[in-house]
This record gives sequence, C-alpha cells and structure tokens, in this order.
Amino acid sequence: MHPQRATLRLIPLGGMCEIGKNMTAYEYGNDIIIVDCGQSFPDETMPGVDAVIPDFTYVLQNRDRVRGIFLTHGHEDHIGGIPYLMKELRAPIYGGRMTMELVKYKIEDRMPGLLKSCTVNTVRDGDVIQAGCFSVEFIHVNHSIADASMLAIKTPLGYVMHSGDFKVDYTPIDGGIINLQRIAEIGRAGVLLFVCESTNIEVKGFSVSERHVGESFAGMFSGAKGRIFVATFSSNIYRLQQIFTAAERHGRKVALVGRSMLNVFNAANSLGYIQMKPDTLIDIGQIDNYPPERVVVISTGSQGEPMSALTRIAFSSHREVEIVPGDTVIISATPIPGNEKPIYKVINELYKRGAKVYYSAMADVHASGHASQEEIKLIHALVKPRYLIPAHGEYRMLYQHAELANALGMAWENIFILGNGDIFEISKGKAAITGFTNGAAVLIDGATSVDDPDNLVLRERKLLSDDGVVSVALAIDRKTGELSAPPVVHAMGFLYDSEYQKITRDCEKRAVDFVRRMKAQNKKMSDCVQLMQGQMKSFLYEKTKRRPVVMVSLIEL
Repeated sequence: MHPQRATLRLIPLGGMCEIGKNMTAYEYGNDIIIVDCGQSFPDETMPGVDAVIPDFTYVLQNRDRVRGIFLTHGHEDHIGGIPYLMKELRAPIYGGRMTMELVKYKIEDRMPGLLKSCTVNTVRDGDVIQAGCFSVEFIHVNHSIADASMLAIKTPLGYVMHSGDFKVDYTPIDGGIINLQRIAEIGRAGVLLFVCESTNIEVKGFSVSERHVGESFAGMFSGAKGRIFVATFSSNIYRLQQIFTAAERHGRKVALVGRSMLNVFNAANSLGYIQMKPDTLIDIGQIDNYPPERVVVISTGSQGEPMSALTRIAFSSHREVEIVPGDTVIISATPIPGNEKPIYKVINELYKRGAKVYYSAMADVHASGHASQEEIKLIHALVKPRYLIPAHGEYRMLYQHAELANALGMAWENIFILGNGDIFEISKGKAAITGFTNGAAVLIDGATSVDDPDNLVLRERKLLSDDGVVSVALAIDRKTGELSAPPVVHAMGFLYDSEYQKITRDCEKRAVDFVRRMKAQNKKMSDCVQLMQGQMKSFLYEKTKRRPVVMVSLIEL
C-alpha cells in the first residue's frame, strides 16, 4: 500500500542505535531514494561471519519505485552493502569521485561481472540530481576520506538535510573547508528535517585538524633512527598524504602493506589525490635494499585486527616483514570501543621485539573525522531545522544529541530517536513514528546471507569456541542390535590432559550401557541418537560444568 501523496516517509534500515551499516530510505508518493548502504563488522558473538548488512526486504518489495541510491562518502559503513543490494536491485548510484572508485572496486571484488549491469554516476560538489519527485544536492564537507558530502534533499514538503559523516576543519589537507555558506543558504530557505550524525557528540569542544597530525608526524619522523611503520585506516587518504609528505621531507622511501591499503591507495592515486615524487613509492619486497633510516612502511591494522598486516608483522607471521630492535611504530588511530584488548596485545608484542611505539594514549597520532559538540552546534545554528533525527550513533549518543538540540532551543516534541526499521512520517505539518518494517541485521557468511542473527549455526559455533566438541562413534550389528566394537570417544577443545582419559572412559562406559538398554527395550539404535546426545550432554555437564557440542556417529554393519 503506497503512502498518501502528501506524506514524506523516512525509514532507517541501518545506522540507528549503532555505528555501522548506515542505510536510509526516503519515500514520497510513488518515489523512493536510498541514502548510503553500508556494512558493519561481526563481533565476538558471530564467529565465522564475514560482514553484517541491513535487511533489504522493504527496498526489494518496492524495487520498482527506487529512483536512485545516493552515497555520502566511501567508508565501509556507508558503501559496504552496495554489492549485495545491487545483486537484487537495478537503480542508478550517485557519489563523489573517490566514493565511486571504491564502489566500482567493491562490486567487482564481491560480485565479479555485476558491475557491467550497474549504472554508476560520478558527481561533483554542488551537483543536483533529480530522482522522481526528489532533487538531491551534494554539498562538500570535511571528513577523513576525500569527496565526502552532506545531502540537501528537496522534497515536495521542504528540504531534508542528511549530514553524512562530517567535521569542520578550517585547515584541511586537501579539498577545501566544509561549504558552510551553502549550508547556511539552505538553512535560511527553511529546512524541514535534519538527519545528523552523532558519533562524537560526547566529545566537548572542536575536533583537531588533520594538519595537526602532520605536525606530530614531523617530530616523530625526525627522531626515528631506524625504519618507521605507520598503521592507519586505509581509507584515510589525507593521513596517507601526510605520511608521504613527512617521509619525503626526511629522505625516506614508502612501502604499502595490506590488501585494503593497496586498493584504496591505487584508487586515490589514480584520481590524483596523492602528491608524491615518482620514486618515493617502493614495493614492500624492496625495503631491505635500503638502509633502515630511509624506509617507511604504511600498513593496515590500527585496530589490532587478527589478520591485519600490522598484527602479522608484530607476531612474525608476515612473509615479507618483521619488527626488529630500533624500529619505530606509529599506530595512527584511536581504539574503536571494544577493540582495546587486541590493540594493546599488538602494542605489547611490538615492545617485546624492541620497537618504539607511539599510540593515541601517549601521542597526537590521530584526528577524528567526526564533528565534536561545538561543530555540531554550529551546523545546527546554520540549518535551523523544524525536526531533528539524531543518527549514526549508539542510543546514548542519539539521546545526548537530542539533549544538545533541546538546549539550543528545539522543542522535545520535534526531536525523534528512531530504531532501525521505524517508519517516520511528516504529513500535514505533523511528524510521528507511525509503524515499522524489517530492520534487523543480515549476516553474510561467505557468499550466503543469513537472515536471523541468532540462528542455530551461530549458536553452535559459539558453543564450539567456548566449550569444544565431544564425538562418540558407534558400530552396531544390524541383526543383533549389539555393539560390533567398543565405542570410540574423542574430545577437542573441551578437556584438559589431567581429566581427558577418565572422562572419555566414563563416556565409553555410558555409551555401552545405553546401547544395551535400547536393545533390552527392543528399540532401534538409529531412532535413539538424539536421546543419547541429550543424556551424554547432561552427564558431561554434571562432571565438568561445561556444555560441549556432542556428536554421535552411528554405523550399522
């Protein structure tokens, strides 16, 4: 059922009460546009899962009404879901130069051959795209990746400003400062709704300029005697530029390591976003051809990811590079909440190997790409919206953003905190949450999507990682129903050496007793496997207070 023509709908499918998998549908009459389509990364409750994306059900049910997909910038949490959506949907995609280069690569990498059937459009700052009854203007903002935009969406009911990720940087490395003049012009014309990010709403004051990090690098580079390793987010093009600039100033060559680092660098370099001398960049395999004091290595792994380049280098599992005494390592990022343990594990290992380590707790090695409180206040003062939806943050962040807006004079009844799947409507001068649709996460496991995050497979994987597995193998004579050989019991990831033999022997005895009881009751053993599993689980919990996965294998001879 289509909404009434005088109703504007906003439906967040990701990015509310969370950081990641940002995706929002705007709907008016018979037209729908989508802003961003990101992914998030699995946590410890999702072993074996590769990515987490929004539920596309609502969009695909209305696929004939989708007029376009508009991307604010090229970070994974805003474009990572695009290949999976385009597999099912044919709608034009719009975004800045860097954004679209990364989208093209991502589609081709995840879904080979799909790109040729996609309509990919590169826009520039100030471009206005007509999409059904919507017109979407791209407004330049500062962020930690090139070509980031705030979207001014003109609807039949008025302007919606969708902030994307932004900061106010008066001394950016490249691209000019955020277009405050255009934002103010639209604010004076009247803004119906502001959807604004909340990532750093807890941080007082103004964010640090990216140029400040470059100044810190200059001091660290001048004091380093051996090789320098810098770990940073691969998508932070401006950080990469500052590393190249500092390296050239001190006569050093630069090598890149990490698949995503190479991919993003190649995209940025092809667009002319990296300024460097022709001979500065070398292959990682060439670093031993230069004295240590002339080498810089830029790597992924600033969050301590287990398979990242920095982690593998720190633990001597990288095939081309390892840390030696005299190396300097700069981890140019702040820990994402929850990542502290793996990051400090890597830092500890780097120290053990004789490296000097700089990280966020002890040096100015990172500048956030997100607005702090005073910048958010400034943008609110320029936009002057009638309604506000705080976005891009966990619930506490959204609530604190709402409190800030209220302190600036916005009435509480005009501020709405949404969850994924909520349907927000503006109609006849009133705004309300009127319903909901599918807004749960979809898990990507290899090439397969899993709709239910709490499915049996994940629960079993979690059990396997926590409590291990016990297997019981039985060979039964088909005619007599008796055991043809003694049961064989194996345990993995469950029992310590001191208790292994005793527990497995007890399991074997219980298996023999169970088979005898089933024979005495004239029951076929093939019908009793689940019963045996249950009894074995109960026995193992009674003895060990742990719950391994129990597997019973039955062979009838």
